[in-house]
Amino acid sequence: MVYLAPRPGRAHMQPMDLSYLRPNVGIVLIARTGQVWLGRRAKSPPPHNWQFPQGGIDVGEEPLAAALRELREETGVSSVRLIGRTRDWIGYEFPPEHQGSKIGKGWRGQKQMWFALAFEGDDAEINLAGHGDDIEFDAWRWAELEDAAAEVIEFKREVYGHVIAAFRPLVDRIRTQVA
Repeated sequence: MVYLAPRPGRAHMQPMDLSYLRPNVGIVLIARTGQVWLGRRAKSPPPHNWQFPQGGIDVGEEPLAAALRELREETGVSSVRLIGRTRDWIGYEFPPEHQGSKIGKGWRGQKQMWFALAFEGDDAEINLAGHGDDIEFDAWRWAELEDAAAEVIEFKREVYGHVIAAFRPLVDRIRTQVA
């Protein structure tokens, strides 16, 4: 099976070896209105510091279980229903200037399985500090799905483009149910 991922300096997705990429999940949380949840990364400088929840998959953990855990840890949200997921991993390599702790652990980037989750709670359920002092996000908002690509850090934009394209029909379906 061939997996695709953005490669530095390339205009589109290219085949890449995912064995050097950290297993990760991404979550697009979709409100009843069809808007999606974006969080502002704590301790990250603006302007491109808003993103979808995401996080690592623990050893032996299934991707959906990781997505639900990460969503609960980062946002406090647990009132969700699975409505979709990407078929395959979507990977990206960290750019040379990204010298985070994951590179120190030998990871060249991340491979992500993305999940679309319908939010069935209300905004009062969202609690960014519910998992202790080490918060992932310091603010949040509902936004249009396409807004996410312009708000995220540059090296994740191509992945976000693929996620947006994959989940656009799900967002549209939710919007028509409201109308």
